[in-house]
Amino acid sequence: MVPERPLGEDTIRAGRVIIRATMHGCDGARTAINSFALISYLPEPLGGFLDTLRCELVPECTARSHVTVLPPRPLAAGVPDSAWLDLHNFLADFPPFRVELTGIEVFENTNVVYLSVGAGYRDLAQMHAVLNRGPLQYAEPFQYHPHVTLAQGLAQNQVEAAVELARKRWRESPLGHSFVVDRLTFVQNTLENRWTDLAGRDLTMRVAS
Repeated sequence: MVPERPLGEDTIRAGRVIIRATMHGCDGARTAINSFALISYLPEPLGGFLDTLRCELVPECTARSHVTVLPPRPLAAGVPDSAWLDLHNFLADFPPFRVELTGIEVFENTNVVYLSVGAGYRDLAQMHAVLNRGPLQYAEPFQYHPHVTLAQGLAQNQVEAAVELARKRWRESPLGHSFVVDRLTFVQNTLENRWTDLAGRDLTMRVAS
């Protein structure tokens, strides 16, 4: 996934969600595809640090750092309105929660380099289980495993060097390694593999002290 910066907003009127989105680059307005996901962007300054690290590991990367709650999936008829309405309603039951990023790991079968999740893993897994239903239900090709991607699309001979560099940068970082998930963003992909924000919802209950 390569999400772009937030572009859209949503409104709810008479029980119906009206999704507004702005696409830019590569004439994206006419190349949106039936692939949607639910993510939480990492806040600054941690998000910016990881954005820079991603570009260092994969120079052509334009991604914004995030943790995925619902991995990419098609929707019936490709229409997101009813799916977002369900998400918007179900998310009302979730409070914000803290996620701690721990070590640098690799998904061996895909050569994806990622930051693993410690505290907050169960919260993300529970949210995924509750939201993977209705118009968003999908038989995902991989078991859900909360993480923050740092590099993907690497050749086998690039993985070791990427892991070493990522671990070095992570050790050297003066920033805290945790963040609060307090907003979820619904995104859609394009033929150019650029994701755009369709709508978002804040988690409004207080974080437990």
